[in-house]
Amino acid sequence: MSLRYFAVINPAAGGGRRRIQVGPALERLRAGGLAIEAVETSAPEQAIALTREAYGRGFRRFIAVGGDGTSYEIVNGLFPGAEERPTLGFLPLGTGNSFLRDFGDGGVEHGLEALLRGRSQPCDVIRLRHKSGVLHYINLLSVGFAADVATLRARRFAGWGEFGYQSSIFITLARFRRRPFPLRVDEDEQVDRRRCLFLTFNNSKYTGGTMMIAPKAEVNDGSIEYVRWGPIGRLGLIRNLPTLYDGTHINHPLAQRRSAKKVEFLLDGPVDVMVDGEVLTLECKMLDVLPSALNVMV
Repeated sequence: MSLRYFAVINPAAGGGRRRIQVGPALERLRAGGLAIEAVETSAPEQAIALTREAYGRGFRRFIAVGGDGTSYEIVNGLFPGAEERPTLGFLPLGTGNSFLRDFGDGGVEHGLEALLRGRSQPCDVIRLRHKSGVLHYINLLSVGFAADVATLRARRFAGWGEFGYQSSIFITLARFRRRPFPLRVDEDEQVDRRRCLFLTFNNSKYTGGTMMIAPKAEVNDGSIEYVRWGPIGRLGLIRNLPTLYDGTHINHPLAQRRSAKKVEFLLDGPVDVMVDGEVLTLECKMLDVLPSALNVMV
């Protein structure tokens, strides 16, 4: 009996340049014995509703055909509500595909092999409670510099490609805000109100495709990998940018990392966040972990 998969295709992932690969990839999976029902999205957040509806029809295996944003929406279609552990595979056609970097850089071929061989492992899901509701993610959530760059790119330079990304970095460097994001980690007595350049709350190691922001993160250790970089100066950041790509930035005197089970935010109001490549403005309340709540095919 063939395994049934529900594939959610984001035709705009990666700027739509790799859409031609979708048909042959799905046919290869079908030839390998997988029964696939596939649907394309046409609007942001549509994958959430499509996934939720498919789960209600009995699907427990899903494929994200797109980038990190596609898998993010599928995860939020599954949680909260999944009563048994679902399975998520990947055909990475997006720009970053950061989550999969923990397992290799083989791209679509790697995703196909994992699906055809049934290669899977448990994965934690991190839950964020915010003032307006709850969301879930499997890669990372960040506030501060990285979120500022992503927000500026999404709101002012969407569709500008690499030039838009570089312009966003330049403008954010010019503004260079170092500010506190008050929070309490686990059972710490004191609220951390120190200024910082950025904070990230990670389930996996990479962001932006190749930036190893959380080199100690493990996707199934039941914890949040919390990385903090304090009020480093503008020139110091520029000099240390290469260390963000090999993970050695955590050795900087102003950097800090720790494993956490829970993070409580005490913010004065909403802030811009980047979560699994998506840009949102939220009043964050609390992070915690759903241990091994998802199977990922990697």
